[in-house]
Order: sequence, then C-alpha cells, then structure tokens
Amino acid sequence: MMPAHLKGRFLNAGEKTPPLKRRATTARQSLREICGQALRTRGYLRVYVRYIITGITYFSERRFTLFVPLVCCAALVFISGCVVGPNYKRPIVNAPPTFRGLTDAEAANPAPASLGDQKWWEVFQDQQLQQLMRTALQQNYDVRIAAARVLEAQAQLGITRANQFPSVSGGGSGTGTRNPATGPIPAYEFNYGRVTANAAWQLDFWGAYRRATEAARAQLLASEWARQEVIATLVANVASAYFQLRELDLELDITQNALASRKESLQLTQTLEEHGINSILDVRQAEQLVYTAATQIADQERRIEQQENLISILMGNNPAAIPRGIELTDQPHAPEVPAGLPSSLLERRPDIRQAEQQMIAANAQIGVARAAYFPQISLTAALGFQSSSLTNLFSGPSGLWSFSGSITQPIFTAGKLRSGVRLAEAQQQETVLAYQQTIQGAFRGVSDALVGYRKDQEFRAQQELLARSAQDAAQLSDQRYRSGTTSYLEVLTNQTNYFSAELGLAQARLNELLALVQIYQTLGGGWQQ
Repeated sequence: MMPAHLKGRFLNAGEKTPPLKRRATTARQSLREICGQALRTRGYLRVYVRYIITGITYFSERRFTLFVPLVCCAALVFISGCVVGPNYKRPIVNAPPTFRGLTDAEAANPAPASLGDQKWWEVFQDQQLQQLMRTALQQNYDVRIAAARVLEAQAQLGITRANQFPSVSGGGSGTGTRNPATGPIPAYEFNYGRVTANAAWQLDFWGAYRRATEAARAQLLASEWARQEVIATLVANVASAYFQLRELDLELDITQNALASRKESLQLTQTLEEHGINSILDVRQAEQLVYTAATQIADQERRIEQQENLISILMGNNPAAIPRGIELTDQPHAPEVPAGLPSSLLERRPDIRQAEQQMIAANAQIGVARAAYFPQISLTAALGFQSSSLTNLFSGPSGLWSFSGSITQPIFTAGKLRSGVRLAEAQQQETVLAYQQTIQGAFRGVSDALVGYRKDQEFRAQQELLARSAQDAAQLSDQRYRSGTTSYLEVLTNQTNYFSAELGLAQARLNELLALVQIYQTLGGGWQQ
C-alpha cells in the first residue's frame, strides 16, 4: 500500500494529464525539491531519500516501464542541477597603480605597452643567441620534463572525468562436460554457455565527480603554466649565460692587450737597466705587471670553458665550444624599457597563472569533500544470453537481464568527513595565500629590476669616465717614464689602475644587460612562442 503523502506527490489524481507524463513531471519536481533541501540540511535529506526509495519500490512493483523514465529523469535532474561546494571567485588583489622604480615622467604617464609582451627574439637580437635559444627550447631537459608533466596531468584528467559516465563490460563463458556411465547412473553430457554485457553507474547526484574533474582540469592548466614558466626561465638563463660568456671574452681581450703592452714595457726596462739608466727594481716591477696579466689570462680561459659547458647543458648538449655573435659592447638594448601596468602582470606572468589554477583546483576539492556527506547511489545492470546448449545460445528463450540499485548514506564516521572538509578548506586557504604572495613577489621583482637597470646604466656611464681617465693617466705616465722624468713605480700604479678600470667597465656593461634580462623575465616575457 503506497503512503498517502506519496500518492499526492507522485500521482496527482485530480489532474487531467496522462498518467505517465503526470508521474514523470511530479517526480522531477520532487527531485528538484530534494536537491534544494539537501544543500540546506541533512535532516530533510534523509526524509526525501526515504521518499525516493519508497517511490522506486512502488513503481518497480507496479510496472517496470514506469521505473525506467523515473530513474532517467532523476539522473538528469540531479546531474544538471546539484553541485555542492563553493564556486570559484578570484580573490581581490591590491595592485599598485604603477611600479616602483620608474622615473617621475614614466610614473606620471604609464604606458599600457610592456616589454613583457614582446617575443624573445624581438628583445634579444643577436642572431647567434637566438639560435642557441631555439636549440635549448627543443632539447633542454627541464622543458621536456615539464612537457611530460603536462601529458601526465592530461591523462589524469581523462581518468577523473571517466568517473562521471557508466562503465560497460562484456563477458562470456562456455562449458562442456561428459561423464561416463557409473553403475545405475547413465552417461550424460552437459553444455553451458553464457554471454553478458554488464553496466555500472554511480550517479553523480551531488557533483563530486564534476568537482573532481574541475580540479583535475585546473591542475592540467597549472602544469601547462608551469611549463611556460620553465620556458621563460630557460630563455632568461640562456641569455644571461651568453652575455656572461661574451663579458669573459671581453675580459680576455683586455688582458691579452695589457699583457702585450706590458711585455713591451718590460723589454724597454730591461734595455735601460743594461745600460745603467734604470735599476733592477724597475725590472722586477715591470715583471710583476707581466706575470699578473699572464695569471689572469689562465683564470679567464678556465672560466670561459666552464661557461661554455654551462650553455651546452642548457641546450641539452654535451659540453662543447659555443659559437659567438655580436660583441658585448655592441649588444643592442634600449636605454628605457616600457613596464606596462601592474594589473596586466596578473595575466602575463606564468607563475601567477599557475598559482591561480592551483587555487581553483583546491577550491573544487572542497566540493568533493562536502559531497561525501550525502548518499551515494549506484545502478548496475546486466543483459545477455544463457543456454544449456551452445548451439542454441542466441535462439529460443535464452535471454536474461538483471537490474539493481543501491544507496549508501554515511551515518557515523567519527568526524572523518568533517575533517576532510576542513582539510580541503585549509588547503584552499593556503593556495589563496600562496597566490597573493606570488603576486607581491612579482611586483617586487619588477621594481627591483627597473631600479637595477636604471642604476646600472648610471654606473656604466661613470665607469666609462673612470676608464677613460685611467687610460689617459697610464699613457702620460708611460711618456714621462720614457723621457726619464719619473720612476717606473708611477707607470706601475697607473697601468694597474687602468687595467682594473677596463675590467670594471666590462663588468658594468654585463650588469646592464643582465638587468635587462631580469626586467624581461619579471614582466612575464619569454614564454610566448
């Protein structure tokens, strides 16, 4: 006997609509009500679940054709309507109007264009450097590992998403047995064959699988942005390593020129000492200049080969010589670089986009954890043929089918479900803080790079003046020494100062180019292909 409240809910006897349509419509409405109440209180949920079970039992006893539309309608309504857990909303970010480190004129009129929007081959115009970068992007192991991780995340998404759909399998078995006659028991044969197709479906009423798919999709995007970050870092590392190599080449040229000049000075000093004009002390001082330059050449050659090995590894090759392009002093770079707006950095930096996707994944995991509070409903079905004769397996009355459903409601878990929700919420809060921290770190990195580039330019300009002055002093002291108006100690001091100033200028040029690389990387450039 069906309860009166269920008769009123499902049958609607006073209406004029056809029975089947009337039942399906009211069942859909009641399921929507159940879904809405389930998201409010668990007490009402148990009541409505009991109503569903009673209704299913009633219809299955009355007519199976009524049960199938009801189940399909219920599945469609639940699958499209109920998803527990919070929807993602991007946190509010307190972005400054301009970057610190800009000049007053740049801060007053910030340009929307940014150096980070340019392709890496537009920023680094050395043809040989571009070829090194192309090779590195193809062969570097970090890039290839990051690409493999993207494929892993893509496969994991496919595995997770498959849980939303039914699983179907097929099987068959056949047995033939013959026993001889034994006493009064005559000989007999027994043949048995069975072919079935099985289906199982755990209905995603509360959106647990959809939330899990959402999290897996976010993790896929996070791994893709992580790959882009590896690419941007590789571009910056190759550019920095190449500029350092060219600076070492410049240092080697400076030292070799200084060694040649000092050897000439040593020969002159030895000649003067042989004729009694200079003392042996002047000869020893001239020898010190020669030996100092010779030792630095050996050290610089060591550093050059080691730097070549570093670039070779970045390119995914074994250690080998690296071809050169434009000289360090001729490397093209703009005196001023556009930084763009800080708000656009949120969309351009790969590490910020990766942190946001991780935040989206953690937010979806809250829905997965909350869905464990609600009942889990599973449907299984089997369809096939069974016969005692293999020849008659697909003929005659050999068909078989079965259908079953189950519902499981957690009752007592000792706080496990509640702790699972708290864990997911804490992990989501951790990703929010990491996202905000990444953004602040990006703002700081851009500001540091901007002020570094500007101050490195000023330092390089002063270093050029120092090198020019030291060169003039060295030339004057050499002329005074050759004319016999000063001792070799003055030549020693001024040549040492000039040599140090030239090396300092080479280092200043390198720092300026490295600051440009840092600006480009911190502005989110380098990953665009």
